[in-house]
Amino acid sequence: MLTGRLAVVTGAGSGIGRAVCRVFASEGATIIAADTNEKGMEETMSMIKDTGDHQTYPCDVSNSASVNDLVSKIKERYSSAPHVAVNSAGITRDRTMMKLTEEDFDKVIDVNLKGTWLLNRAVGKAMLADKVPGSIVNISSLVGKTGNIGQTNYAASKAGVIGLTKSMAKEMGKFNIRVNAVLPGFIETPMTDVVPEHLMQMTKLLIPLGRIGNPEEIANTCAFLASDKSSYITGATIEVTGGLFM
Repeated sequence: MLTGRLAVVTGAGSGIGRAVCRVFASEGATIIAADTNEKGMEETMSMIKDTGDHQTYPCDVSNSASVNDLVSKIKERYSSAPHVAVNSAGITRDRTMMKLTEEDFDKVIDVNLKGTWLLNRAVGKAMLADKVPGSIVNISSLVGKTGNIGQTNYAASKAGVIGLTKSMAKEMGKFNIRVNAVLPGFIETPMTDVVPEHLMQMTKLLIPLGRIGNPEEIANTCAFLASDKSSYITGATIEVTGGLFM
């Protein structure tokens, strides 16, 4: 489904980003795994190393110089802009609004929202320069739609990703570059590992499918959006939530 595609994946060192790398590689894509967690990236690479000419690059998505350097290195090595970008890098700093520090608000916005904007811009410019028909997939969250107690910063950042996605889709459509967002619900990742068990059990009761999702289910949706099977989809927000808060 993705044979011959060059795909850059941020947040590749764990969770959804790692699953995207594995699924994309199994579908024939060449992977550029980017993260600040170099050990995690190497672990991801060990899972896909026999499937192609994949590479890892350290990247702080909240830093424009780091993002621009990543895209430059990709073009230098592969003589092409990426055909696909999946923006999966994200962090949480959860506290109720009255206890949340300005520093923790800024950090989450910088990584989750500004980081997505920076990579969209850098990859978009590269795609335009090389006249690459591309697909950009931004990982938002269901809480960007619903909000959540203790996550004013995270919910705001993920709501921003939805607005960013729709706006960029309108700007880039005429260049045959599609931009979509995936909204995961509760997924088994390092982020949800810290949620108390009793809260996870309560959440399961609210999910029509009766279970927590797994990262591969998000990655499979990303693979669809990255492929020609979604060639007439842009500006969409696809909820992968097991029916939670439908």
